[in-house]
Amino acid sequence: MVLEGYQYAWLVILFIALFFAVRIIVGVWASRKVQDNTDYVVAGRRLPIHMAAASIMATWFAAETLMGASETAYDYGFQGVVFDPFGASVCLFLSGFLFVRLMRRAKYLTIVDFFERRYNKLTTVLSVIAEMLTYFSWTAAQIVAGGAIAQGIFGVDPVIGMVIIIVIVAGYTMMGGLMADTMLDFFQMFLTSIGITLVFIFMLKAVGGFPGMIEGAGSTYVSEPFNLLPIKGEGYLGYTGATGWMYWLAAWMAIGLGSVATQDLMQRSMAARNQATSVYGSYFAGVLYLVFGIMSPLIGIMTYKLSPGMEDTSYLLVNAAMDHMPAVLTAIFIAALVSALMSTSDSSLLAGASAVTENLIPLITGKKLEGKKALWATRIMVLVNAAIALAIALWAQTIYELSVVAWTLLLVGLFTPFAFGMYWKKANASGANAAFIGGFVIWILATIFFFNTGLGGQSTALVCEYAPDATISVFANDGWWCAFWDAVYVASFVAFFSAIILMVVVSLATQKKDPAKKLVDYYGEPIDMNPKLHLGILPIKDAFRKISAEEKENT
Repeated sequence: MVLEGYQYAWLVILFIALFFAVRIIVGVWASRKVQDNTDYVVAGRRLPIHMAAASIMATWFAAETLMGASETAYDYGFQGVVFDPFGASVCLFLSGFLFVRLMRRAKYLTIVDFFERRYNKLTTVLSVIAEMLTYFSWTAAQIVAGGAIAQGIFGVDPVIGMVIIIVIVAGYTMMGGLMADTMLDFFQMFLTSIGITLVFIFMLKAVGGFPGMIEGAGSTYVSEPFNLLPIKGEGYLGYTGATGWMYWLAAWMAIGLGSVATQDLMQRSMAARNQATSVYGSYFAGVLYLVFGIMSPLIGIMTYKLSPGMEDTSYLLVNAAMDHMPAVLTAIFIAALVSALMSTSDSSLLAGASAVTENLIPLITGKKLEGKKALWATRIMVLVNAAIALAIALWAQTIYELSVVAWTLLLVGLFTPFAFGMYWKKANASGANAAFIGGFVIWILATIFFFNTGLGGQSTALVCEYAPDATISVFANDGWWCAFWDAVYVASFVAFFSAIILMVVVSLATQKKDPAKKLVDYYGEPIDMNPKLHLGILPIKDAFRKISAEEKENT
C-alpha cells in the first residue's frame, strides 16, 4: 500500500471524494440539458475549441497511461513509450489533417455511420463488432486499472475498487452523456497536466536541472534512453535486424493508425461546433498530448538516475509525487490521476453505446430509433456496457493483452477501409470486407509464424526470456506468454500492408459486380469527394467562431 505511513493520506482521500462528488453533480446538471440523442452523443455539436481539444486529449490521457509510461521508461527509455505518447500524438495530428473535417462535414453521429453509408451491411456489422470488442475490453482495462490503483494506493480490495469506479462512471455518463464527459474532461485535463508538470519540475530540480537529466542518463535494459530508433547492437526492445524494425514500425502504427477509426476520437471531433474547430481541436490536442505526455517517461528516466535497480516500479509516479512535492499538491495530483482514469472509462462506455443504438439496432430491426426512444436506448446501453465490462474485468487476468488485441484489430481491419473509403472513389464493399477479414486472418497466421520462428533465425521466445518486455506483458512473467504478445505486434505490420493490397486488388476486380457507392452524409446527401475538401487546411480564425463562412448554409 503506497499511502501506508504517509502522513497526509487523509488529504488524498478527501480530494478523491471531492472529485467523485463533482462528477456526479456535473452529470445531474448535464442531464437537464440533454433533449435528444444528438445532444447526448455529440453534445449538440456545440463544443468550442478549448473544450474539443481538452476532451480529445483527456480521452487518452489516463491514469494507467501516465503511470505505465513512467514505469516503462524506467526500464526501456523512449523505446518503450513509442506506442504512447509518441504514437498517440501522431494519431491526433494525422486525424486532424486527413479525417476529422469530413466526419464533421458529414454530420455523422458515430464512426460506423461512415462504413454504413460507404459500403454495405456486412461492413457495418464487422465495424460494429470491432468497435464493441475494442470498447468492452478497453473499459474493462480501465476498471482493472482502477482496482489495482485502489489496492496499491489505499489497500482496498480491488473488486470493491472496480465496482465503486464503474458505478460512478456509469452513473454520470448515463445522465449527462458527452456534455458531462467533455466538461469533466476539461476539468481533469487541467488538473492532471498541471500535476504532471509540477512532478516533473520537482524531479528535474532533484537531478540538477536539464543537464543533470541528460548527462549519464540510463535505463534498466536500454543504453540510450532518449533514442527512439532501434539501437545498434541492441535493436528495438531486444529484437534486432528485420524483426526489430518491423516491431518498431508496428509500435508507431498500433495507436498512430489503429486509433484513427475509433468512436471516442471521432465523437469529439463530430461534436465540435464547426469544421475548423474539429480540425484544430485535434491539432491542439496533439500538441498538448505530446508536451504533457512526454513528462511521464522523463520522470521515469530521472527516477532511474536517482534510484537505479528498483524492484517494484508499479507506482513510481505516485511515489515521485509523495517524495518530492508538498502534501496538498500531491493529494490533488493523485486525485487527478483517479479522475483521469474515469475520463477514459466514460468515453469508452459512451462510444460503445452509441454504435449499438445508432447502427446495430437499426440494422437488426430495420427501423431507426428517433427522439426520446433513441436517447433512452443509448442510456440503457451505457448501463449494459458497464455491466459487461465489469464482468470481463472481474473474470479476466490478462485484460491488458485483450486490449492489445482489440486495438490491433482496428489497425489491421478498420483503418484501411476507412482511409480508402474517404480518399479513393473506387473503394467498394467487396474490397473493404476483404481487407477487414483478410487482414484479420493474416494477422493470426503471422502471429503464429513469428511466435514459432521469428525472422532471420531469431526466436521471439528467446528474446523475451532474455529481456521481458513490461510494455507488453504486464500481468504475465512467463517467457512464452510475453513472446506471444510481441509476436502479435510484429504480425500486425504484415497484416496491415496485406489489408491494403486486398483492398486495392479486390476493389478493382469487382467494380462491375459491386460498383463503389458515392459517399453521403448522415442524411443521405452526396458529399464532394474532392480530397482538398477533406484535408485539415482551414483558416485558424474559423476555429474560434461559432460557424465558418462556408458552413452557414449547411450546418
